[in-house]
Parts: sequence; C-alpha cells; structure tokens
Amino acid sequence: MRDYGTAWRILRPSSMTDQIFIKAQRIRSIETKGISKVDEGVRSEFIGIVNYCAMALVQLELQPADQPEMDADVALKMYLDKIYGSKALMEDKNHDYDEAWRKMRVSSFTDLILMKLHRTKQIEDNQGKTIISEGIDANYMDMINYAIFALIKLEFPNDEENA
Repeated sequence: MRDYGTAWRILRPSSMTDQIFIKAQRIRSIETKGISKVDEGVRSEFIGIVNYCAMALVQLELQPADQPEMDADVALKMYLDKIYGSKALMEDKNHDYDEAWRKMRVSSFTDLILMKLHRTKQIEDNQGKTIISEGIDANYMDMINYAIFALIKLEFPNDEENA
C-alpha cells in the first residue's frame, strides 16, 4: 500500500480475477519456455497471486468503490483477516489431505490455480450463482493456498519434507 495506496478498491472482483489470471498465465509461460525476458521470476508472480486473491476477497465483501481511498489500517486489517481465514482453511484441508502438497510439483500448483480461475470466471459469468459447487470466495482462498505451497516449494526445493 505504500506504493499504490488502495487504488485496487476501484476494481470489480472480475477484474481482480483477470489480474490473477495474467499472473498465473505468466508463470505457466515461464515454466513451459524455461526462460523469462522480464527480470522477474515466478516467485514474485505467486506473491502477486496471494495479494490479489486477498484483495479480491475484500472486494467481494465491500464491493468496488468509486473513490478507492481507504484507511490503510482498515485495509491492512481486512487483508490480514482474509489471509488468516485462508490459512485456517489450508490447515483444515492439510489435515484431511495428509499434506499431499509436499509431494506435488510447482507446475501442478500453477495448473490448479489456472483451473480455479476458469471456474471463478464461469461463476462470475453466471452472476455468482452456483448449484452445488463452492463460491468465488472459496476459489480465491484455494488459490492463495496453492500459491503459498508453490512459494514454499520454490524456497525449499531440496527439503526432504517437500520432495
């Protein structure tokens, strides 16, 4: 927020979804091509996915603002609430799935994020209505967690726990 303030408050959730898509698509492109022409690797893009997903969760709650100014402390508290809520979901799922993420590849997290983005776009195109599937918020939370798992795998590639 020091660089951009709360300018993101003007974005509709669907625009947030598209921003996340751009980041995930760039990660997949770099993974596929094995090279990046811009001097930023996939790590910064996964961090961006975490941030945009948390901001999108705030936008779902508050709705976009015509005037994006928001008290920095309020924005930070809401952002952290969304991150901690996602972490609690991760811990519950991690228990049920027996930490399967540790044996996954980073590229699989990229693909899962892209799949969640396609699901999210379909729900958005259907005005948020679902019959039996999770809502947009659950997809954003899952994307946060997939991106965090990818960041852990990138940071500790040779960790036996992550193999």
